[in-house]
Amino acid sequence: MTNKLKYGVSTWLWQSPFTTESISLFPMIKSMGFDVVEIPVENPELIDAKVVNNALIEHGLAPTVCGVFGPTKDLTHDDVKVHETCFRYIEKCFEFCNEWNVDFVAGPMYSAVGKARMVSSEQRKIEWERAVSNLRKVCETAQNFGTSIALEPLNRFESDMVNTAEDVMRLVADINHEKAKVLLDGFHMTIEEKNIREAIKTVGDKLIHVQVSENHRGIPGSGLTPWHDLKKGLDDVNYQGAMVIESFTPEIKELAGAVCIWKNLAESQDEFATEGLRFLKETFNKA
Repeated sequence: MTNKLKYGVSTWLWQSPFTTESISLFPMIKSMGFDVVEIPVENPELIDAKVVNNALIEHGLAPTVCGVFGPTKDLTHDDVKVHETCFRYIEKCFEFCNEWNVDFVAGPMYSAVGKARMVSSEQRKIEWERAVSNLRKVCETAQNFGTSIALEPLNRFESDMVNTAEDVMRLVADINHEKAKVLLDGFHMTIEEKNIREAIKTVGDKLIHVQVSENHRGIPGSGLTPWHDLKKGLDDVNYQGAMVIESFTPEIKELAGAVCIWKNLAESQDEFATEGLRFLKETFNKA
């Protein structure tokens, strides 16, 4: 049941990119009451895995690893060199997982975020088949590392490939590999799904990670998200993983521009985290 949920927060709420120095956030995140810290890997070269691991242990935080997929890391690209860059990047993420005792890499790794175009059905088919073929290779690599992948549907403004639970399950079925799993994000779901509870049931036991913010990317509980339906859905599938608050600081202009955050969504990012966590615990810890 959902009262076993672990609650986490992405370091994107305060910083971008994550670097070794970002471990300075860990004591604050722990003191706020979080169990989990989500580490978005924008540039692996900026991260000393051993130093980060020591800090995770010191502060009693469990990590999750989120992949970041821009134009240079696109498994549907026409140029196979871009695929190779993406394979090497994902392999580095798997290495971090092994170092930090994490059993999956999460994210929309089927294509580049922001790749949302009107293209022909023939082109869609070509790109879908590239994604399936390349993600099967990623799953084989994941198996070698003892990890999995959690594929994330994005809203239509950020992807023209995988927008719904139904879409991602078709992708998982086509990949046809036991290491292909699913991440659902409440923000994207409020845009794309007809019924959040049914969407979660569609994914079923493939669901291994959940991210949340409000429908407007703000503090959980301050918007239109049907939280009761989300809770019921997670209960339906007996979800046992983490629920991570993922939003972004408007202070980092490049990141804020990429996700279209043009104003502050809270009095402070610290308030965003603490109020969001309070609401999630009140909502999801109920019997």
